[in-house]
Amino acid sequence: MDKQKREILLKVYLVYGIMVLLGLIILGRVIYIQVAEGDYWREKAEKFSLQYETIEANRGNILAADGSLLAASIPKFELRIDAGNTNYTDDFFYENVDSLAWHMAHYFGDRSSSEYKKILINGRKTNNRYLLLKRNLTYDDLKAVRKFPLFRLGKYRGGIITTTTSKRELPFKWLAFRTLGWDKEGEENDVGLEGAYSDILQGNSGRRLMQRIGNGAWRPLNDHNEIEPADGSDLVTSIDINIQDVAEDALMRQLIAHEADHGCVILMEVKTGFIVAIANLGKNSKGAYEEKYNYAIGESSEPGSTFKLASLMAALDDGLVTLSDTVDTKGGVTRFANRIMRDSHHGGYGRISLRRAFELSSNVGISKMVHQVYQDKPQAFIDRLYAMRLNQPLGLEISGEGMPQIKDTKHKYWSKVSLPWMSIGYEVALTPMQILSFYNAIANNGTLVKPQFIREIRSTGKPVQQFKPVILQQNIVKNKATIDSARSLLEGVVASGTATHLKNKVYKIAGKTGTAQIAQTRNGYNKTNYKASFVGYFPADHPQYSMIVVINNPSKGVYYGGSIAGPVFKEVADKVYATRLDPMEVKNDSLLKTHPVYVAGHGSDIRLLLKKLDFNVPSVKQTTDWTVYDTRMEHGGLQEKIIDLDLVPDVRGMGARDAVYLLEKAGFSVFVRGKGKVKTQSPNAGSKMSEGGKCIIDLG
Repeated sequence: MDKQKREILLKVYLVYGIMVLLGLIILGRVIYIQVAEGDYWREKAEKFSLQYETIEANRGNILAADGSLLAASIPKFELRIDAGNTNYTDDFFYENVDSLAWHMAHYFGDRSSSEYKKILINGRKTNNRYLLLKRNLTYDDLKAVRKFPLFRLGKYRGGIITTTTSKRELPFKWLAFRTLGWDKEGEENDVGLEGAYSDILQGNSGRRLMQRIGNGAWRPLNDHNEIEPADGSDLVTSIDINIQDVAEDALMRQLIAHEADHGCVILMEVKTGFIVAIANLGKNSKGAYEEKYNYAIGESSEPGSTFKLASLMAALDDGLVTLSDTVDTKGGVTRFANRIMRDSHHGGYGRISLRRAFELSSNVGISKMVHQVYQDKPQAFIDRLYAMRLNQPLGLEISGEGMPQIKDTKHKYWSKVSLPWMSIGYEVALTPMQILSFYNAIANNGTLVKPQFIREIRSTGKPVQQFKPVILQQNIVKNKATIDSARSLLEGVVASGTATHLKNKVYKIAGKTGTAQIAQTRNGYNKTNYKASFVGYFPADHPQYSMIVVINNPSKGVYYGGSIAGPVFKEVADKVYATRLDPMEVKNDSLLKTHPVYVAGHGSDIRLLLKKLDFNVPSVKQTTDWTVYDTRMEHGGLQEKIIDLDLVPDVRGMGARDAVYLLEKAGFSVFVRGKGKVKTQSPNAGSKMSEGGKCIIDLG
């Protein structure tokens, strides 16, 4: 029994000993691998490790209204080769390496053929699976390279490897630079359209499987799970690149001429609110002008005299004044509490109408009027301004809009002089874009539209979203008559007020000059820092475009808005009128008011003529072949013409052909003098006919 027990214990000890020995051997091997062969195996692990890489999508382009590129991502390619490619033998590689090296050297011209051959052969010998040959290739370069020996076999058989990066380019450089903006990784505040529409522009990233091949390099692997990136969509802006160029050039010259600090120009479509041009220029540290800040939407400051329109409209809309009411400006100086209000014109204007006070931009006249009618109820004045939406931001897509500041009577800084000073554009703050939008509403019959920069979004060249006008407020005033009065006031400023130099014989401009002293933080105002502006619209009798020009701190002694900002307005407006406006569309309404049209003839001919001229063709019941178009009549001016051949026909307003036809049909011998349409006829229309008589018609 003891013998059997010893045998069992012996076997157990033997098995235990063997297991301990094996454990020691394994432990020793682990230690050996870690210490003696660790570097070798770690290199192996790195070489064959895999990971997915993100493939960035191509960023969408930003286009001008005509399709011109304003911002685009230009692709750049990196050329590599899998020199250790096992899809062909060494013999095949060496048979083609001379030809490949020659093509590379001949096309790029940066290395000799022998240098390229040396690089390729060395890559083959070291089994370099990701050998760099060339960076920053264009797409045309890439197309040419794909036809070279070896590379023409393709990605897998030929070993060609290309990777793509992109660089954002602005073909027009600084043109509208701040409005186009940027979207830079790591920056908190994205700027302009690039930042506002980043999600749409950037598209969706893809992914592909990459293999580490040593020395921190990776190469892509063919993988059925690879996801191709979806390129970003394009933005089509409302910016007219030609008008933008004119605006920036005109602004630049005026800033240089008056050594001003900075300025901006905004041009907007009246009906839609789309921005046609927006220029922002300011001095940099070297004294040169560049687009360093978007003053048009971000700089909220005291507007000065351009605010007087809102003040006068408030009193008109509340029924407290009429434009024929008079105000005594006396010597151009008046006192409110402990402060003196002065006119820029020394000596004042005496007693003048409110209309004339506005046209001459009298500080004393406007402030005395507002103070007189609102001094017992100042909050009513503020409420009227709020009703015009002057205290609310426009909600622009571009970030950085300055907040409007119009305090009410409960504000801690409200004082006895707040009402008169606010009435002339002080103790309030608005951005140029907010002022322009208000004036644009005047041109748009009281409807306030949101300024917009983007007309549509395109994907692969096809529209996927089109933007329509956005109405912020249907009517900014209670009474339509207030808008009519405001428009007549703005026309008066150019006709006989502070902007008479903007008058021209081709089209009418309506607008308001503005000159404001710039507050110097704690030091208050001084007589050297000014802001000159002009805001208005054109053509005045058929508004199509509104515009504002603001120039800050001119230093050549001239600082009035009409003298500094006005010329820029005129230059841009002339360009717009010459290139973007249909003269017939502009002139139809205005000419018919001042020069009534009277024309007669066959009904089908008259309707065709009106249609060709884009006139309204009203629907009128027609029982005869003849029609008369008279803009002094009702029903749009179109009425049927009754011809009684028993009396002398009325052929006035007809062309010679129709007139002669009717008169001869009535039995007359007709004598024609002059050219044009019938001005006079003898005998007179409606008189009794004399058989075989003669009729003389004078054309003109």
